[in-house]
Amino acid sequence: MAMPALYILLSCFLIPFIDALPSSQTPLLYDHVINRNITVELFAELEELSRIVDISYCVGTTGIQKPFLCASRCQDFAGFELVTTWHTGPLLSDSCGYIALSHPPSSPRIIVAFRGTYSVANTVADLSTIPQEYVPYPPDDGEEVDASDHDKRSATYQDDSKCANCTVHYGFLRSWKHTRPHVLPHIERLTQEYPDYRLTLVGHSLGGAVAALASLDFSRRAWNPQVTTFGEPRIGNMALMKYIDARFNTSNNGHGVSEFHSYRRVTHVNDPVPLLPLEEWGYHMHSGEIYISKPELSPAVTDLERCQGDEDPRCIAGAGNAGGGSWVTVPPRFRIWQLFFAHRDYFWRLGLCVPGGDPHDWYH
Repeated sequence: MAMPALYILLSCFLIPFIDALPSSQTPLLYDHVINRNITVELFAELEELSRIVDISYCVGTTGIQKPFLCASRCQDFAGFELVTTWHTGPLLSDSCGYIALSHPPSSPRIIVAFRGTYSVANTVADLSTIPQEYVPYPPDDGEEVDASDHDKRSATYQDDSKCANCTVHYGFLRSWKHTRPHVLPHIERLTQEYPDYRLTLVGHSLGGAVAALASLDFSRRAWNPQVTTFGEPRIGNMALMKYIDARFNTSNNGHGVSEFHSYRRVTHVNDPVPLLPLEEWGYHMHSGEIYISKPELSPAVTDLERCQGDEDPRCIAGAGNAGGGSWVTVPPRFRIWQLFFAHRDYFWRLGLCVPGGDPHDWYH
């Protein structure tokens, strides 16, 4: 039989079966056309942001001084101007970070960098607390408010959207509540003084969770932040994740996140923190994920991929219960020792405020 005739015969036989497949099956047929690669430009932006958030680990240790001086990577950013730092204390609800302006010729930005916890012990303990109701219009720190105040408070925002049945990790919410009075007055002023500067939030570890909650607060004020987190833990239930997806339009109809999206959640293979708190406790991930598949430093652009949906099985969510090699009996979400390694390895080894960053990086 001639090839064209065979092709026509096979097409006539297969098309009815393809058309009869449910819509949920369609991506399996056409998965090869979805580009999961990231661009070189996005790779460079994420790498720069990893160094920017690494500087936040100087807060509470050797410090950051004006105009923008520190013992870590400040010399990489000649166009930066320090606005302020904050440091709320060494407890489980601790929060540290800094606000800086990125002036031209650098990309003009108002940068808010949230650092992680002081210790691995704090990280583990703070991932164990119970959820509480998420209120879209939180009171200022120390302010008493009841449900009757909702309409009054929502008037200070640009919309009155509610988050039905949403719950949030109490420790993460408490950290943001402690941080708000240190951050909001500066952002209110800076967004007026520099209207053309993009509000940019970046956080690592617990700082990623705080950045997520800050971004919801800021977006309701029409400040339109761009958010990038590294090793962000699960912060709430499925309803809250859908709320985040809707606010930042991160679902993308299955096409993955790009440099143009306003929320990028970067994860790394073997990092247990994005898998915690446990799904069995009612915690879930939101979309916007970019996955680093290379275990060791330093990744190349081909080691990063755009993930689809909230919990792409080919990204960090698929590693939650998986085993492999000699650690087959220890799923990645329980590999707590990786808090010292995979959880810190985002382009560079984060978390030490020393000249040039972690000495491990000096040979890269």
